[in-house]
Amino acid sequence: MMNLPKGPDSLCFNKEEFMKDDFDVDRFVADCRKHVQLEQMREDLEQYYRLLKTAMVELINKDYADFVNLSTNLVGMDKALNQLSLPLGQLREEVLSLRSAVSEVIQAIDTQLSKQDDIQKKKICVLRLIQVVRSVEKIEKILHSQNTKDTTSLETSSPLLAGQILERIATEFNQLQFHAVQSKGMPLLDKVRPRIAGITAMLQQSLEGLLIQGLQTSNVDIVRHCLRTYATIDKTRDAEALVGQVLVKPYMDQVITEQFVKSSPNGLQLMYAKLLEFVPHHCRLLREVTGGTISSDKSDIVPGYDFLVNSVWPEIIKGVEGRMSFLFNPGNPDTFYERYCISMDFVRKFERQCGSQASVKRLRAHASYQSFHNKWNLPVYFQLRYKEIAGYLDNAITDGLEAAPAGSRYRLQVTEVLWSCVCRCWAEHIYLPPLAHRFWKLTLQLLSRYSAFLTEVLTKTPPPENTKDPVRPLPSSASSTSSRTSQDADSESGGPTALSTKQLVFIAADVDQLQEQIPEISVMIKDKLEGIGFKNFALVSDALDDSKTALSGCIPKLNNRMTQNLTDRSFRFLKNASEVPRLYRRTNKEVPTSASAYMDNALRPLHQLVSDSTGVVKVSIIHKWLRVTLSDCTHRYFETISDVLSSVKKMEESLKRLKQARKTATTSTAGVNTGPSDDTKIRLQLALDVEYLGEQIQKMGLQPSDISMFSSLLDLVQEARDLATAEQAGS
Repeated sequence: MMNLPKGPDSLCFNKEEFMKDDFDVDRFVADCRKHVQLEQMREDLEQYYRLLKTAMVELINKDYADFVNLSTNLVGMDKALNQLSLPLGQLREEVLSLRSAVSEVIQAIDTQLSKQDDIQKKKICVLRLIQVVRSVEKIEKILHSQNTKDTTSLETSSPLLAGQILERIATEFNQLQFHAVQSKGMPLLDKVRPRIAGITAMLQQSLEGLLIQGLQTSNVDIVRHCLRTYATIDKTRDAEALVGQVLVKPYMDQVITEQFVKSSPNGLQLMYAKLLEFVPHHCRLLREVTGGTISSDKSDIVPGYDFLVNSVWPEIIKGVEGRMSFLFNPGNPDTFYERYCISMDFVRKFERQCGSQASVKRLRAHASYQSFHNKWNLPVYFQLRYKEIAGYLDNAITDGLEAAPAGSRYRLQVTEVLWSCVCRCWAEHIYLPPLAHRFWKLTLQLLSRYSAFLTEVLTKTPPPENTKDPVRPLPSSASSTSSRTSQDADSESGGPTALSTKQLVFIAADVDQLQEQIPEISVMIKDKLEGIGFKNFALVSDALDDSKTALSGCIPKLNNRMTQNLTDRSFRFLKNASEVPRLYRRTNKEVPTSASAYMDNALRPLHQLVSDSTGVVKVSIIHKWLRVTLSDCTHRYFETISDVLSSVKKMEESLKRLKQARKTATTSTAGVNTGPSDDTKIRLQLALDVEYLGEQIQKMGLQPSDISMFSSLLDLVQEARDLATAEQAGS
């Protein structure tokens, strides 16, 4: 391959690109444009072109003689080529002829090899058939199947010798089976097959009798020989089935009975205890031979057997499912729970009797193991528990916001029932590990149902109905308290479906308490889920946080309901400030020295709230309710006071104009007014009312500055007080 001259390092392309077989101009230009402009690329190409031109001139100058003599050396070349064409053609014909001859020879050899291979296969098949016949004759000779009267027959041999003979027969029988399978379809095999079937029946019958004899006499050597023989002929499952029928089934028929279980209160536990005793008492020999015990000698172990899984367990389950079907009846959930726990404890103890983890895995994969677990109708049990637990909460919800019994950590009965239901989901005599997901879902449903109930109560329950009677006039004495009780009592009750302030306080207390106890639910659930291998506890925490958020969603509605209730009940009396002028206009009453009676009535619901909620809910919550309520009441009270003062001022101006008009018409014959005017008394009374309100705000634990509009209200009445003082001084 020609080497191109090396160019400067500043070139925008690689010179090797020109020598590629798939060189494409368009692609080359497109690649270069990604790095430099077209002008730069053109300059680089021209520079490299000049370099190539110089290199070509140098090459020609170097081999100039060869270039000049090139045409001279080719003179007469065509004649030489013509002379070579004839001998080359003859050589081609000879090669083709030789190739044809070799192909014929190869074909003949392939044919012979194919015939030889076919003969070899037939020979192997004949040898297998011969081996089958020899094996049949050899086994028949050992068994003396053609001469049953021989004194050395198998039946008269010693058990140990019989086991050794059967082991020899099994080895030969195994070879017989192998060759018979390989010779499948041969006519001779069909003729020999009845003899093979007879040998099989005889061998199996002898093995069964000898194995039973070995188990009955506890002869380890006989049992070992028999099991090894079964394994040799690949009949381990037949041996396990035989042990199940002969050794296990009679014991199970005797122990697994309904009368045995019902004979005593703990009859089921006694029955399972006797079933667990079967393995160490009756299967010790089999476990020792098959390696199911620690003391088994490794060299004498017969592998491939698992009598606990394939012999004992199926017979136990067959007896329990067939004769103890009443155990699986979920009609009484308490009884069902007890039976299920006792049965699962038996399963765990039986698994511990298995010799290895592999044996436990085989047990759990066994069809009867799955059948036994499926017999327990856990979904029906859960439905009964669901109706019981959810029905308990629904009944409490139907009863409404009844108070919880004394000593409860909650204030409402429905919250106490909710907590009881959540705890019951995970209680010892309720919760079952296979139903963990269902009880977890029920827990979330209970919390959701409670949140929905509170939302419905706070949203749909009508507020206490305010008395629609006309506003009662203020009593004749500003300090009288004769009318302070009846109206407040009416507004607090409000009817059978209305929410009282105390109920709202109880709801707030229970929601706060329940939110603090949700971590206890998380701990309680995690303890149970760890028992079933569940690890994703973040999922549990997130779900409980969602439930906690749902509970928190009720709080704004509750706060709004509480403040609205308090505001309505308080302002019913605060608006009586508009009646103050009527008390002093033309009544010749004394100058006021204390707050009006309506102020105590207006503040009574707030003081009652503080009394009812102290020690029940947090102080911060109480102050929040008071602050919002007082701010709303103060705003509306400001408007009322402002209207009253405006009305007083207008009345005062009107009276002044009237007096001025009368002065021109009459002489001053009337008595001189030596005391404060009615307007002064009205202003002083309103100022006393507002100042009293500020004092009561401080007694509730708040500062007047915390109440919006209160400073404006105070400024308003202060102006009125100053005006009244000025008028009083002027008079």
